[in-house]
Amino acid sequence: MPTEVLHLPNQNRYVFEKDGEQVGFIDYTIHGDSIALTHSEVDPHLRHEGLGDEMVQAVLDTIRTETRHSVIAECPFVADWMSRHPEYQELEAR
Repeated sequence: MPTEVLHLPNQNRYVFEKDGEQVGFIDYTIHGDSIALTHSEVDPHLRHEGLGDEMVQAVLDTIRTETRHSVIAECPFVADWMSRHPEYQELEAR
């Protein structure tokens, strides 16, 4: 099942798609050189399938490779995910 992250800068949103259908998103705001991930959501019918974890990782990978922003994890789900994955914590200190 292929997944993809789409960046919608005019909506301040990263959309997570699975098999061509939107299954979740992460909203953000830009503060200078930082990107604050403010809210994440996965389709309620698809929760508890690990998609939230997969989405956060994919969005952080996109931010890592496509921007120089440091990450501020305002969303509790993203903050929890990052605390469990130390290999991504360097994004907070960029």
